Amino acid sequence: MTGKLYTLITPPAFRRTAKKFFKSHPELRERFKSILDILIKDPTNPALKMHPLGGKLKGLHAIRLTYQYRITLILKITEKEIILVDIGSHDDVYR
Repeated sequence: MTGKLYTLITPPAFRRTAKKFFKSHPELRERFKSILDILIKDPTNPALKMHPLGGKLKGLHAIRLTYQYRITLILKITEKEIILVDIGSHDDVYR
């Protein structure tokens, strides 16, 4: 995909959660950065394996950081914005 990069928005709640998450899992920091790099260039890239969520998380999407850990986000594609919502284990993110 060509054109303008997407704007990545990291609300304070996400920053706090991410700081705590990466303190416990520093080995995943580089993987996270790689995923964000792909995401801001093309959120439809199949390598992200992004999928919409249902139930109480309807309207959100998830990306698998690893088999056990997920990143949830809100996409405002028409405005070229991506808002990071949560990061954590499968059970923590989908609670």
